[in-house]
Amino acid sequence: MDGFINVLKPTGLSSHDVIDIVRRIFKQKRVGHAGTLDPAAAGILPIALGRAARLVEYMEGADKSYRAEIAFGYATDTGDVYGDVIESVRHPVLPSVEELRSVLACFVGDIEQQPPAYSAIKVGGQRAYDLVRQGAEVEMPMRTVTIHRLELVHVDAVHARILVDVDCAKGTYIRSLCMDIGAAMRLPATMRFLLRTRVGGFTLADSYTIEELTEAGEAALRAPDTALDLPCYELDSSRVKAFYSGLSTSERRMELADGFYRVCSEGIFLGIGRYDAASREMYPAKAFPPV
Repeated sequence: MDGFINVLKPTGLSSHDVIDIVRRIFKQKRVGHAGTLDPAAAGILPIALGRAARLVEYMEGADKSYRAEIAFGYATDTGDVYGDVIESVRHPVLPSVEELRSVLACFVGDIEQQPPAYSAIKVGGQRAYDLVRQGAEVEMPMRTVTIHRLELVHVDAVHARILVDVDCAKGTYIRSLCMDIGAAMRLPATMRFLLRTRVGGFTLADSYTIEELTEAGEAALRAPDTALDLPCYELDSSRVKAFYSGLSTSERRMELADGFYRVCSEGIFLGIGRYDAASREMYPAKAFPPV
């Protein structure tokens, strides 16, 4: 059984908890996932079964979308409501809707962001959150991330909260984004809730809750190649055996960009190829031969 499942993870469960549940439902040992979600967050969690687990690495660069609720007036050490309050102001007042939209517009594009100390990023070979829990001082380096869209959805002036929709590239921390938005408004801010609404081609519309997954079974399975947000390269049928043997193929028909491609031939998915524009060669990166 090879393929991907679009799971709608509920709050309260870790990504590994969901994997364990999927293993039991499908009686599969080889299970992987793309894009870890914190237990406090809900939303899209792509799960790979069988040989499809070998393809998870090619989903790491997929763009993601989120809906986040930001609470103003206090900040925590974790960036969400599960941490300890480190700063607060009484009776925070939100600016006008126009001013809010103006602030959000400043975060669209390439921005500098400092990941939260409570994160899975490795510092000196250890997870940052483990170091913090051990009492160590952890200084997270700044990184450049890309925000494609940041839209104001709703304003709750009474409780000093807003809802925003975010489309972003890999490596973006929404908790940090929420805190930075607050700093731009000169108010401490905390991420109150997070829902991931998209990972690449996986959306809420075609996701399955755990209960629905139990009923759907194999009907919820997506073919391995359809889960990958990569361009398709059509390989001549005479080169299929060469591809499976690890041999490159010269490309003289068209101009292609450097990078990874889904390699197919006559409607059959062969695996992942890496194209080198300088040599105009398509190299096999990961073959996916039929069983």
